[in-house]
Amino acid sequence: MNKPENKPENKPENKPENKPENKRERESEEGDWRDALWRGAITPSIATALLSLLGGFLLRDLPGLWGSALASITVVIFFSVHLFVARISKNLDPTSTMLIAMLSYFLKVALMAVFLIVVTRLTDPATIDRSTFAVASLLLTAAWLAGEIRAFMKIRLSPDV
Repeated sequence: MNKPENKPENKPENKPENKPENKRERESEEGDWRDALWRGAITPSIATALLSLLGGFLLRDLPGLWGSALASITVVIFFSVHLFVARISKNLDPTSTMLIAMLSYFLKVALMAVFLIVVTRLTDPATIDRSTFAVASLLLTAAWLAGEIRAFMKIRLSPDV
């Protein structure tokens, strides 16, 4: 008599395909999309910053260069804080995440207001061109948001996720 052999059956496991098996892989994957958002946003922002630095210098000399430089640094820091907050609040419950997001936004706006008041009061318009700062800030904001939206859409439409 032949005894049936106890071979493990090839049953599909209860986990979906292409999903990470452990917490470290999941965190790595989540970090990848957050990093992709930052890279997607910083690339057009750097290009725009370089163009605004060149344009500011050519149109307004050294004060235009300083205005563009200050705008570039300010915008990149302002928007990078948002992605940093998303990274540190990834394991929190939705209510805590919303609270942290709202608090960080309020603090960013308040600090930006203080920063702009300090710059306008403590610097001479001959040192930092205000109109160059404004135009560069708007262009960099548009570039950052466009890059972040483009990166998000690439991640969202990717078959891997």
